[in-house]
Amino acid sequence: AQRLLLIFKIMREQHGYEMTLLEGYRSPDRQDSLARMGPNVTNAKAFQSYHQYGLAADCAFVHGGKIVISERDAWAMKGYTLYGQVAESVGLHWGGRWKMLDLGHTEWRKPGVIR
Repeated sequence: AQRLLLIFKIMREQHGYEMTLLEGYRSPDRQDSLARMGPNVTNAKAFQSYHQYGLAADCAFVHGGKIVISERDAWAMKGYTLYGQVAESVGLHWGGRWKMLDLGHTEWRKPGVIR
């Protein structure tokens, strides 16, 4: 949580992006429900995601009082790139480096949590 708050602070103060948390902890039932929606949503079943351990967050930008998630928005895409750089600079893994891009996702990988 502290790393994420630091990221939000850096994004706001240094880059002018307000951010919000969409989802952090995710129950195993919710994870399985998302997995049933198919690989375009997630490949991870229950306990295969850092969300179940409170070590992952899905975030988005707030612009003009509205949440902006779109990958078609050039402003948001610039923000996602900055978000990834800032997240990695504080030791988190960013979903923007994955084969299936998850630009708003970050996670703190702790050894032995997921096998």
